[in-house]
Amino acid sequence: MRVRASLLCLCFLMLLSGILSAEEPAHIGSRRELFIDDWMIGSLDGARQELHHPVPQEIAITYDAPAEGNISYYVRILKDGDLYRMYYRGAHHDWSKGKVTHEVVCYAESDDAIHWRKPDLGLFEFNGSKKNNIVWTGTGAHNFSPFLDTNPQCKTDEKFKALGRGKGGLYAFASADGIHWRLLTDKPVITKGAFDSQNLAFWDEHRQEYVDFHRGFTNKVRAIMTCTSDDFVNWTPPKFIDIKNSPQQHLYTNATIAYPRAPHLFLAFPKRFVPSRKAAWHPDPKNNHPGVSDGVLMTSRDGMHWNRWDEAFLRPGQNRERWWQRNNHIAWGITTTPSPLPGHVPELSLYAIENYYVGPCRLRRFTLRQDGFVSINAPFTGGEMTTRLITFDGPQGKEKTPVELELNLSTSAAGSVKCELLDAEGQPLPGFSIKESEEFYGDELDHVMTWKGKSDLSQFAGKPIRVRFVLKDADLYSLRFRNGE
Repeated sequence: MRVRASLLCLCFLMLLSGILSAEEPAHIGSRRELFIDDWMIGSLDGARQELHHPVPQEIAITYDAPAEGNISYYVRILKDGDLYRMYYRGAHHDWSKGKVTHEVVCYAESDDAIHWRKPDLGLFEFNGSKKNNIVWTGTGAHNFSPFLDTNPQCKTDEKFKALGRGKGGLYAFASADGIHWRLLTDKPVITKGAFDSQNLAFWDEHRQEYVDFHRGFTNKVRAIMTCTSDDFVNWTPPKFIDIKNSPQQHLYTNATIAYPRAPHLFLAFPKRFVPSRKAAWHPDPKNNHPGVSDGVLMTSRDGMHWNRWDEAFLRPGQNRERWWQRNNHIAWGITTTPSPLPGHVPELSLYAIENYYVGPCRLRRFTLRQDGFVSINAPFTGGEMTTRLITFDGPQGKEKTPVELELNLSTSAAGSVKCELLDAEGQPLPGFSIKESEEFYGDELDHVMTWKGKSDLSQFAGKPIRVRFVLKDADLYSLRFRNGE
Protein backbone atom coordinates (compact mmCIF):
# COMPACT_ATOMS: atom_id res chain seq x y z
CA MET A 1 0.00 0.00 0.00
CA ARG A 2 2.84 2.35 0.87
CA VAL A 3 4.51 1.70 -2.52
CA ARG A 4 1.22 2.32 -4.36
CA ALA A 5 0.57 5.50 -2.38
CA SER A 6 4.08 6.71 -3.08
CA LEU A 7 3.65 6.06 -6.80
CA LEU A 8 0.33 7.92 -6.85
CA CYS A 9 1.89 10.82 -5.00
CA LEU A 10 4.82 10.88 -7.45
CA CYS A 11 2.46 10.83 -10.43
CA PHE A 12 0.42 13.66 -8.96
CA LEU A 13 3.55 15.74 -8.36
CA MET A 14 4.76 15.08 -11.91
CA LEU A 15 1.36 16.06 -13.30
CA LEU A 16 1.28 19.18 -11.16
CA SER A 17 4.82 20.07 -12.24
CA GLY A 18 3.82 19.67 -15.89
CA ILE A 19 0.81 21.93 -15.42
CA LEU A 20 2.84 24.59 -13.64
CA SER A 21 5.64 24.47 -16.21
CA ALA A 22 3.29 24.57 -19.21
CA GLU A 23 4.16 27.39 -21.56
CA GLU A 24 1.83 30.34 -21.47
CA PRO A 25 0.95 31.54 -24.99
CA ALA A 26 2.15 35.01 -25.99
CA HIS A 27 -0.51 37.17 -27.61
CA ILE A 28 0.84 38.90 -30.73
CA GLY A 29 -2.49 40.18 -32.04
CA SER A 30 -1.97 41.36 -35.61
CA ARG A 31 1.41 42.99 -35.04
CA ARG A 32 4.49 42.22 -37.11
CA GLU A 33 7.17 40.19 -35.37
CA LEU A 34 10.80 40.25 -36.49
CA PHE A 35 13.42 37.63 -35.66
CA ILE A 36 15.87 40.18 -34.29
CA ASP A 37 15.88 38.38 -30.94
CA ASP A 38 14.88 34.93 -29.71
CA TRP A 39 11.49 36.01 -28.32
CA MET A 40 9.45 34.40 -31.14
CA ILE A 41 11.66 31.33 -31.46
CA GLY A 42 10.62 28.09 -29.80
CA SER A 43 13.25 25.89 -31.43
CA LEU A 44 15.78 25.80 -34.25
CA ASP A 45 16.97 22.68 -36.05
CA GLY A 46 19.51 23.12 -38.84
CA ALA A 47 18.59 26.81 -39.15
CA ARG A 48 20.06 29.87 -37.45
CA GLN A 49 19.60 33.58 -36.89
CA GLU A 50 21.70 35.50 -39.40
CA LEU A 51 22.71 39.15 -39.04
CA HIS A 52 22.49 41.14 -42.28
CA HIS A 53 24.40 44.28 -43.22
CA PRO A 54 23.45 47.56 -44.92
CA VAL A 55 24.77 48.13 -48.44
CA PRO A 56 26.69 51.37 -49.14
CA GLN A 57 25.15 53.75 -51.67
CA GLU A 58 25.89 57.35 -52.70
CA ILE A 59 27.04 60.29 -50.62
CA ALA A 60 23.83 61.86 -49.29
CA ILE A 61 25.33 65.19 -48.27
CA THR A 62 28.75 66.80 -47.86
CA TYR A 63 29.22 69.16 -44.94
CA ASP A 64 31.27 71.80 -46.74
CA ALA A 65 29.29 75.02 -46.13
CA PRO A 66 31.00 77.80 -44.11
CA ALA A 67 28.95 77.03 -40.99
CA GLU A 68 29.68 73.30 -41.24
CA GLY A 69 33.14 71.69 -41.23
CA ASN A 70 35.22 68.57 -40.76
CA ILE A 71 33.57 67.53 -37.48
CA SER A 72 29.93 68.02 -38.45
CA TYR A 73 28.24 65.24 -36.52
CA TYR A 74 25.31 63.88 -34.47
CA VAL A 75 22.98 63.61 -37.45
CA ARG A 76 19.20 63.30 -36.97
CA ILE A 77 16.86 62.44 -39.87
CA LEU A 78 13.06 62.44 -39.50
CA LYS A 79 10.00 62.42 -41.75
CA ASP A 80 7.44 65.22 -41.44
CA GLY A 81 4.56 64.54 -43.82
CA ASP A 82 6.08 64.47 -47.32
CA LEU A 83 9.22 66.28 -46.18
CA TYR A 84 12.37 64.73 -44.76
CA ARG A 85 14.30 66.88 -42.30
CA MET A 86 17.95 66.56 -41.31
CA TYR A 87 19.53 68.22 -38.27
CA TYR A 88 23.23 68.05 -37.44
CA ARG A 89 26.03 69.84 -35.66
CA GLY A 90 27.96 72.22 -37.87
CA ALA A 91 31.48 72.34 -36.44
CA HIS A 92 35.11 72.50 -37.49
CA HIS A 93 38.39 71.40 -35.93
CA ASP A 94 41.32 73.67 -36.77
CA TRP A 95 44.35 71.39 -36.88
CA SER A 96 46.80 74.28 -36.84
CA LYS A 97 45.37 75.62 -33.58
CA GLY A 98 44.26 72.28 -32.16
CA LYS A 99 40.78 73.46 -31.25
CA VAL A 100 37.16 73.62 -32.41
CA THR A 101 36.30 76.92 -34.11
CA HIS A 102 32.49 76.83 -33.73
CA GLU A 103 29.43 74.68 -33.00
CA VAL A 104 25.98 75.46 -34.45
CA VAL A 105 22.88 73.46 -35.37
CA CYS A 106 22.44 73.12 -39.13
CA TYR A 107 19.45 71.98 -41.16
CA ALA A 108 18.84 70.29 -44.53
CA GLU A 109 15.72 68.89 -46.17
CA SER A 110 14.69 66.48 -48.90
CA ASP A 111 11.65 65.27 -50.82
CA ASP A 112 12.92 61.70 -51.16
CA ALA A 113 15.56 61.19 -48.41
CA ILE A 114 18.13 60.72 -51.18
CA HIS A 115 18.76 64.20 -52.59
CA TRP A 116 19.27 66.89 -49.94
CA ARG A 117 19.30 70.69 -50.04
CA LYS A 118 20.51 73.29 -47.54
CA PRO A 119 18.05 76.20 -47.44
CA ASP A 120 19.14 79.76 -46.66
CA LEU A 121 17.11 80.49 -43.55
CA GLY A 122 18.43 83.89 -42.54
CA LEU A 123 18.03 83.25 -38.80
CA PHE A 124 21.54 83.46 -37.34
CA GLU A 125 24.61 85.34 -38.41
CA PHE A 126 27.78 83.40 -39.17
CA ASN A 127 30.98 85.03 -40.41
CA GLY A 128 29.09 88.27 -40.99
CA SER A 129 26.22 86.77 -42.98
CA LYS A 130 22.77 85.31 -42.26
CA LYS A 131 22.78 83.46 -45.58
CA ASN A 132 23.09 79.99 -44.09
CA ASN A 133 21.14 76.96 -42.84
CA ILE A 134 21.62 77.47 -39.08
CA VAL A 135 18.54 76.84 -36.90
CA TRP A 136 20.06 77.15 -33.41
CA THR A 137 23.15 78.37 -31.60
CA GLY A 138 24.17 78.46 -27.96
CA THR A 139 22.92 76.02 -25.32
CA GLY A 140 22.50 72.55 -26.79
CA ALA A 141 24.27 73.26 -30.09
CA HIS A 142 26.91 70.61 -29.43
CA ASN A 143 24.46 67.71 -29.77
CA PHE A 144 20.97 69.04 -30.53
CA SER A 145 18.63 66.04 -31.10
CA PRO A 146 15.08 66.83 -32.36
CA PHE A 147 12.05 64.63 -32.92
CA LEU A 148 8.52 65.02 -34.23
CA ASP A 149 6.20 64.69 -31.24
CA THR A 150 3.31 62.30 -31.99
CA ASN A 151 1.82 62.52 -28.52
CA PRO A 152 -1.93 63.17 -29.04
CA GLN A 153 -1.77 65.70 -26.20
CA CYS A 154 1.11 67.64 -27.75
CA LYS A 155 0.60 71.42 -27.97
CA THR A 156 0.55 72.85 -31.49
CA ASP A 157 3.49 75.15 -30.80
CA GLU A 158 5.52 72.17 -29.51
CA LYS A 159 5.08 69.87 -32.50
CA PHE A 160 8.84 69.41 -32.54
CA LYS A 161 10.90 68.79 -29.41
CA ALA A 162 14.57 68.23 -28.74
CA LEU A 163 17.20 67.56 -26.11
CA GLY A 164 20.60 69.24 -26.06
CA ARG A 165 23.51 69.41 -23.66
CA GLY A 166 24.00 72.52 -21.57
CA LYS A 167 25.43 73.41 -18.18
CA GLY A 168 24.43 70.73 -15.67
CA GLY A 169 22.69 68.29 -18.01
CA LEU A 170 20.18 68.00 -20.85
CA TYR A 171 17.85 70.88 -21.71
CA ALA A 172 14.43 70.61 -23.36
CA PHE A 173 13.56 72.55 -26.52
CA ALA A 174 10.38 73.01 -28.56
CA SER A 175 9.35 74.35 -31.97
CA ALA A 176 6.12 74.76 -33.92
CA ASP A 177 7.72 74.35 -37.35
CA GLY A 178 11.04 72.55 -36.81
CA ILE A 179 12.96 75.71 -37.79
CA HIS A 180 12.36 78.26 -35.04
CA TRP A 181 13.37 76.82 -31.67
CA ARG A 182 13.10 77.91 -28.04
CA LEU A 183 14.09 76.55 -24.65
CA LEU A 184 11.20 74.98 -22.72
CA THR A 185 12.86 75.50 -19.33
CA ASP A 186 15.80 77.48 -18.02
CA LYS A 187 17.15 74.47 -16.12
CA PRO A 188 18.23 71.01 -17.31
CA VAL A 189 15.50 68.37 -17.27
CA ILE A 190 17.89 65.40 -16.99
CA THR A 191 20.98 65.77 -14.83
CA LYS A 192 22.26 62.24 -14.16
CA GLY A 193 24.58 61.03 -16.89
CA ALA A 194 27.49 62.08 -19.10
CA PHE A 195 26.06 64.06 -21.98
CA ASP A 196 28.85 64.53 -24.54
CA SER A 197 27.07 62.37 -27.13
CA GLN A 198 23.88 62.22 -29.18
CA ASN A 199 21.40 62.07 -26.32
CA LEU A 200 17.88 61.51 -27.60
CA ALA A 201 14.23 61.19 -26.65
CA PHE A 202 10.91 60.56 -28.43
CA TRP A 203 7.26 59.78 -27.81
CA ASP A 204 6.80 56.02 -27.58
CA GLU A 205 3.40 55.37 -29.15
CA HIS A 206 3.30 51.76 -28.00
CA ARG A 207 3.91 52.54 -24.31
CA GLN A 208 2.36 56.02 -24.34
CA GLU A 209 5.26 57.87 -22.72
CA TYR A 210 8.38 59.82 -23.60
CA VAL A 211 11.55 57.73 -23.52
CA ASP A 212 15.12 58.97 -23.31
CA PHE A 213 18.41 57.25 -24.11
CA HIS A 214 21.60 59.10 -23.21
CA ARG A 215 25.24 58.50 -22.39
CA GLY A 216 26.58 57.46 -19.02
CA PHE A 217 29.86 55.96 -17.85
CA THR A 218 30.22 52.72 -15.93
CA ASN A 219 33.69 51.52 -14.91
CA LYS A 220 35.10 54.27 -17.17
CA VAL A 221 33.36 52.74 -20.18
CA ARG A 222 30.82 54.65 -22.28
CA ALA A 223 27.38 53.16 -21.70
CA ILE A 224 23.69 53.97 -22.23
CA MET A 225 21.18 55.22 -19.66
CA THR A 226 17.41 55.52 -20.02
CA CYS A 227 14.49 57.26 -18.30
CA THR A 228 10.85 58.10 -19.06
CA SER A 229 8.48 61.05 -18.75
CA ASP A 230 4.81 61.90 -19.12
CA ASP A 231 5.38 65.56 -20.05
CA PHE A 232 8.97 65.77 -21.43
CA VAL A 233 10.02 68.01 -18.54
CA ASN A 234 9.80 65.77 -15.48
CA TRP A 235 11.79 62.55 -15.92
CA THR A 236 12.24 59.42 -13.86
CA PRO A 237 15.73 58.81 -12.39
CA PRO A 238 17.95 57.47 -15.22
CA LYS A 239 19.16 53.88 -15.06
CA PHE A 240 21.76 51.99 -17.05
CA ILE A 241 20.26 49.67 -19.61
CA ASP A 242 20.97 45.96 -19.22
CA ILE A 243 22.76 44.34 -22.16
CA LYS A 244 22.88 40.63 -21.52
CA ASN A 245 25.54 38.20 -22.73
CA SER A 246 27.76 40.86 -24.34
CA PRO A 247 31.19 42.13 -23.29
CA GLN A 248 31.44 45.65 -21.91
CA GLN A 249 32.50 47.94 -24.75
CA HIS A 250 32.38 51.68 -25.43
CA LEU A 251 29.00 52.59 -26.97
CA TYR A 252 29.58 56.14 -28.15
CA THR A 253 26.10 56.94 -29.47
CA ASN A 254 22.89 54.87 -29.48
CA ALA A 255 20.53 56.02 -32.33
CA THR A 256 17.55 54.26 -30.70
CA ILE A 257 14.22 54.12 -32.54
CA ALA A 258 10.86 52.39 -32.25
CA TYR A 259 10.88 50.43 -35.51
CA PRO A 260 8.05 51.92 -37.63
CA ARG A 261 6.83 48.59 -39.05
CA ALA A 262 6.77 47.05 -35.56
CA PRO A 263 6.69 49.96 -33.06
CA HIS A 264 6.64 47.68 -30.02
CA LEU A 265 10.27 46.86 -30.84
CA PHE A 266 13.16 49.17 -30.01
CA LEU A 267 16.15 49.04 -32.33
CA ALA A 268 19.42 50.80 -31.53
CA PHE A 269 22.51 51.32 -33.68
CA PRO A 270 25.32 52.32 -31.31
CA LYS A 271 28.68 53.42 -32.59
CA ARG A 272 31.11 51.02 -30.94
CA PHE A 273 34.35 52.79 -30.12
CA VAL A 274 37.64 50.89 -29.67
CA PRO A 275 40.03 53.50 -28.19
CA SER A 276 43.03 51.16 -27.92
CA ARG A 277 43.33 50.71 -31.70
CA LYS A 278 44.52 53.05 -34.40
CA ALA A 279 44.57 52.91 -38.17
CA ALA A 280 47.72 52.16 -40.17
CA TRP A 281 47.46 55.72 -41.51
CA HIS A 282 46.82 58.69 -39.26
CA PRO A 283 46.16 62.35 -40.15
CA ASP A 284 47.10 63.62 -36.70
CA PRO A 285 50.90 64.09 -36.50
CA LYS A 286 50.74 64.14 -32.69
CA ASN A 287 48.54 61.04 -32.55
CA ASN A 288 46.21 62.68 -30.02
CA HIS A 289 43.10 61.06 -31.50
CA PRO A 290 43.46 57.25 -31.37
CA GLY A 291 40.62 54.80 -31.79
CA VAL A 292 38.52 53.07 -34.45
CA SER A 293 34.75 52.58 -34.64
CA ASP A 294 32.01 50.53 -36.22
CA GLY A 295 28.23 50.21 -35.87
CA VAL A 296 26.41 47.47 -33.95
CA LEU A 297 22.76 46.43 -33.64
CA MET A 298 20.81 46.14 -30.39
CA THR A 299 17.17 45.20 -29.79
CA SER A 300 14.75 45.50 -26.89
CA ARG A 301 11.08 45.01 -26.08
CA ASP A 302 10.95 47.23 -23.00
CA GLY A 303 13.79 49.74 -23.37
CA MET A 304 15.63 48.41 -20.32
CA HIS A 305 16.68 44.88 -21.25
CA TRP A 306 18.62 44.58 -24.50
CA ASN A 307 20.17 42.01 -26.80
CA ARG A 308 23.27 43.05 -28.72
CA TRP A 309 24.88 41.47 -31.75
CA ASP A 310 28.60 41.52 -30.96
CA GLU A 311 29.44 41.13 -34.65
CA ALA A 312 29.47 44.49 -36.43
CA PHE A 313 26.29 45.57 -38.20
CA LEU A 314 28.21 48.29 -40.10
CA ARG A 315 31.91 47.68 -40.77
CA PRO A 316 34.30 50.49 -41.73
CA GLY A 317 34.94 48.77 -45.08
CA GLN A 318 37.67 49.64 -47.57
CA ASN A 319 37.38 53.44 -47.25
CA ARG A 320 40.50 54.23 -45.24
CA GLU A 321 38.99 57.43 -43.80
CA ARG A 322 36.38 55.28 -42.05
CA TRP A 323 39.19 53.44 -40.28
CA TRP A 324 39.95 56.31 -37.96
CA GLN A 325 38.62 57.78 -34.79
CA ARG A 326 34.90 58.59 -34.56
CA ASN A 327 33.73 57.66 -38.04
CA ASN A 328 30.84 55.26 -38.75
CA HIS A 329 28.40 57.11 -36.51
CA ILE A 330 24.99 55.82 -37.70
CA ALA A 331 22.58 58.74 -37.90
CA TRP A 332 19.52 58.72 -35.67
CA GLY A 333 16.61 57.84 -37.94
CA ILE A 334 15.65 55.34 -40.65
CA THR A 335 13.77 56.25 -43.82
CA THR A 336 12.03 54.25 -46.56
CA THR A 337 13.27 55.00 -50.05
CA PRO A 338 12.51 53.66 -53.54
CA SER A 339 14.91 51.10 -54.94
CA PRO A 340 16.68 51.99 -58.20
CA LEU A 341 16.49 48.35 -59.30
CA PRO A 342 13.62 47.38 -61.65
CA GLY A 343 10.85 45.44 -59.94
CA HIS A 344 12.18 46.04 -56.45
CA VAL A 345 10.00 47.32 -53.62
CA PRO A 346 11.06 50.25 -51.40
CA GLU A 347 13.90 49.61 -48.99
CA LEU A 348 15.22 51.03 -45.75
CA SER A 349 17.83 53.76 -45.83
CA LEU A 350 20.31 54.37 -43.02
CA TYR A 351 23.06 56.98 -42.99
CA ALA A 352 26.56 57.06 -41.53
CA ILE A 353 29.35 59.61 -41.12
CA GLU A 354 32.66 59.27 -42.91
CA ASN A 355 35.77 61.44 -43.36
CA TYR A 356 35.29 62.79 -39.83
CA TYR A 357 38.15 65.10 -38.77
CA VAL A 358 39.85 64.63 -42.15
CA GLY A 359 37.30 66.62 -44.14
CA PRO A 360 35.24 67.37 -45.92
CA CYS A 361 32.99 65.45 -43.53
CA ARG A 362 30.13 63.71 -45.31
CA LEU A 363 27.14 61.45 -44.79
CA ARG A 364 26.75 58.26 -46.83
CA ARG A 365 23.45 56.49 -47.43
CA PHE A 366 23.15 52.73 -46.87
CA THR A 367 20.24 50.47 -47.79
CA LEU A 368 18.69 47.36 -46.28
CA ARG A 369 15.68 45.21 -46.98
CA GLN A 370 12.57 46.15 -44.99
CA ASP A 371 12.66 44.07 -41.76
CA GLY A 372 16.02 42.83 -43.08
CA PHE A 373 18.16 43.21 -39.97
CA VAL A 374 18.14 39.53 -38.95
CA SER A 375 16.66 36.46 -40.61
CA ILE A 376 16.01 32.84 -39.84
CA ASN A 377 18.37 31.30 -42.38
CA ALA A 378 18.61 27.71 -43.57
CA PRO A 379 21.24 26.29 -45.95
CA PHE A 380 20.49 24.22 -49.04
CA THR A 381 20.53 21.07 -46.91
CA GLY A 382 17.52 22.47 -45.05
CA GLY A 383 16.51 23.59 -41.60
CA GLU A 384 13.50 24.21 -39.38
CA MET A 385 12.21 26.85 -36.99
CA THR A 386 9.20 26.49 -34.73
CA THR A 387 7.76 29.54 -33.01
CA ARG A 388 6.88 29.83 -29.37
CA LEU A 389 3.27 29.24 -28.39
CA ILE A 390 1.24 32.25 -29.55
CA THR A 391 -2.29 33.56 -30.02
CA PHE A 392 -3.46 36.06 -32.62
CA ASP A 393 -6.48 38.28 -33.22
CA GLY A 394 -9.56 37.39 -35.23
CA PRO A 395 -11.17 39.35 -38.09
CA GLN A 396 -11.64 43.08 -37.51
CA GLY A 397 -14.35 45.51 -38.61
CA LYS A 398 -17.68 44.98 -40.31
CA GLU A 399 -16.13 43.35 -43.35
CA LYS A 400 -14.78 40.44 -41.29
CA THR A 401 -11.80 40.08 -43.60
CA PRO A 402 -9.86 36.81 -43.47
CA VAL A 403 -6.92 36.37 -41.12
CA GLU A 404 -3.87 35.37 -43.12
CA LEU A 405 -0.26 34.55 -42.33
CA GLU A 406 1.88 37.20 -44.03
CA LEU A 407 5.61 36.53 -44.38
CA ASN A 408 8.65 38.56 -45.42
CA LEU A 409 10.95 35.96 -46.95
CA SER A 410 13.42 35.14 -49.69
CA THR A 411 14.72 31.95 -51.31
CA SER A 412 17.17 30.97 -53.99
CA ALA A 413 15.91 29.56 -57.30
CA ALA A 414 16.36 26.08 -55.85
CA GLY A 415 15.25 27.00 -52.32
CA SER A 416 11.84 26.78 -50.68
CA VAL A 417 9.71 27.56 -47.63
CA LYS A 418 6.78 25.52 -46.30
CA CYS A 419 5.03 25.79 -42.96
CA GLU A 420 2.36 24.23 -40.79
CA LEU A 421 0.25 25.17 -37.79
CA LEU A 422 0.61 23.11 -34.62
CA ASP A 423 -1.72 22.91 -31.64
CA ALA A 424 -0.56 23.44 -28.06
CA GLU A 425 0.51 19.79 -27.87
CA GLY A 426 2.63 20.10 -31.01
CA GLN A 427 0.29 18.24 -33.33
CA PRO A 428 -0.43 19.54 -36.88
CA LEU A 429 -3.84 21.18 -37.25
CA PRO A 430 -6.00 19.34 -39.81
CA GLY A 431 -5.78 20.94 -43.23
CA PHE A 432 -2.80 23.11 -42.28
CA SER A 433 0.04 20.62 -42.07
CA ILE A 434 3.30 20.52 -43.99
CA LYS A 435 1.69 18.06 -46.43
CA GLU A 436 -1.02 20.61 -47.29
CA SER A 437 1.37 23.59 -47.33
CA GLU A 438 2.01 25.02 -50.77
CA GLU A 439 5.71 25.42 -51.37
CA PHE A 440 6.96 28.99 -51.76
CA TYR A 441 10.00 30.05 -53.72
CA GLY A 442 10.72 33.67 -54.55
CA ASP A 443 11.32 36.96 -52.77
CA GLU A 444 8.43 38.95 -51.23
CA LEU A 445 7.81 41.31 -48.33
CA ASP A 446 4.16 40.31 -47.84
CA HIS A 447 3.64 36.77 -49.08
CA VAL A 448 0.45 35.08 -47.85
CA MET A 449 0.90 31.38 -47.07
CA THR A 450 -1.65 28.91 -48.42
CA TRP A 451 -2.54 25.29 -47.73
CA LYS A 452 -4.11 23.67 -50.81
CA GLY A 453 -5.49 27.07 -51.77
CA LYS A 454 -6.70 27.98 -48.26
CA SER A 455 -5.30 31.02 -46.46
CA ASP A 456 -7.99 32.06 -43.95
CA LEU A 457 -6.92 31.21 -40.39
CA SER A 458 -9.83 32.90 -38.60
CA GLN A 459 -10.95 29.64 -37.00
CA PHE A 460 -7.74 29.55 -34.94
CA ALA A 461 -7.91 33.12 -33.63
CA GLY A 462 -7.43 33.26 -29.88
CA LYS A 463 -6.31 29.62 -29.71
CA PRO A 464 -2.75 28.70 -28.68
CA ILE A 465 -0.74 27.57 -31.71
CA ARG A 466 2.79 27.32 -33.00
CA VAL A 467 4.01 27.82 -36.55
CA ARG A 468 6.62 25.40 -37.85
CA PHE A 469 8.69 26.46 -40.83
CA VAL A 470 10.68 24.13 -43.07
CA LEU A 471 13.25 26.10 -45.05
CA LYS A 472 15.79 25.29 -47.74
CA ASP A 473 18.33 27.90 -48.91
CA ALA A 474 15.97 30.57 -47.61
CA ASP A 475 15.64 33.51 -45.24
CA LEU A 476 12.59 34.40 -43.14
CA TYR A 477 12.62 38.00 -41.87
CA SER A 478 9.23 38.60 -40.25
CA LEU A 479 5.67 37.35 -39.88
CA ARG A 480 2.28 38.68 -38.88
CA PHE A 481 -1.30 37.45 -38.83
CA ARG A 482 -2.92 40.03 -41.09
CA ASN A 483 -6.57 40.63 -40.25
CA GLY A 484 -7.48 43.67 -42.32
CA GLU A 485 -5.84 46.22 -40.02
